[in-house]
Amino acid sequence: MLSVASLLGSLLSRSSGGPTAKIGSFQWVHTSYNKPGLLLEMVQSVIPPITFISHKGLAGRIAVIGGSKEYTGAPYFAAISALKVGADLSHVFCTEGASTVIKSYSPELIVHPILESKFAVHETSEWLERMHAVVLGPGLGRDPVVCLDTAKSILEEVKKKNLPLVVDADGLFLVTEYPDLIKSYGKAILTPNIVEFGRLYEKTMGEKPKPEEPVLAVKVLSRALGNVTIVKKGPNDIISDGENGRFKVKCYHSKERS
Repeated sequence: MLSVASLLGSLLSRSSGGPTAKIGSFQWVHTSYNKPGLLLEMVQSVIPPITFISHKGLAGRIAVIGGSKEYTGAPYFAAISALKVGADLSHVFCTEGASTVIKSYSPELIVHPILESKFAVHETSEWLERMHAVVLGPGLGRDPVVCLDTAKSILEEVKKKNLPLVVDADGLFLVTEYPDLIKSYGKAILTPNIVEFGRLYEKTMGEKPKPEEPVLAVKVLSRALGNVTIVKKGPNDIISDGENGRFKVKCYHSKERS
């Protein structure tokens, strides 16, 4: 199981290895991708090969901010998926109640049970100095202190360090509460499903998105948020940064992704 959030996080953390993309950039098209093979070729083009002169950490160090007592699977899948698509190291910053469970899922993950600590922001910020990309939200939960206070401050630290950022799941709840938090941050990618997209659109635009114009809705919301990249997940994924075009992906996948 590879999550969109972890795939994007891993790719953003890697150096350019092919002709179609660079760190934090996209190959924008104005037509649909409906052949999985073409999409895989595009993804493969930005993954550098493993060589004998590379060392551990060079191919990407990912930080996943999320994981609570109730939700341990989401941060695990985000972190382990990043490793499976080629990142070298995956760190999970979670609550103490989630840490032992997440550690038991895989010895490959580095788990930090600090999100409930009064030093959470400071300690996480120090680790962010070593990271190449951040995924914020999987399994975070909606505890007012952890989600709306600690995670908010961590997101500010991510911006100060100018790190590529993927916001998913409960991280989108945070952004919906504070849209200005992410506004105009060019290295941010939001990955809402249809429900999360609707909430964020309504909070930002003051009205519900028109279901008959899904591509336009993504473009409009992206512009309103200062041209952050939005990946609206569904039967057809729609990606837009509001200006450089749109990228519509239609591939075979589980219907549960929507």
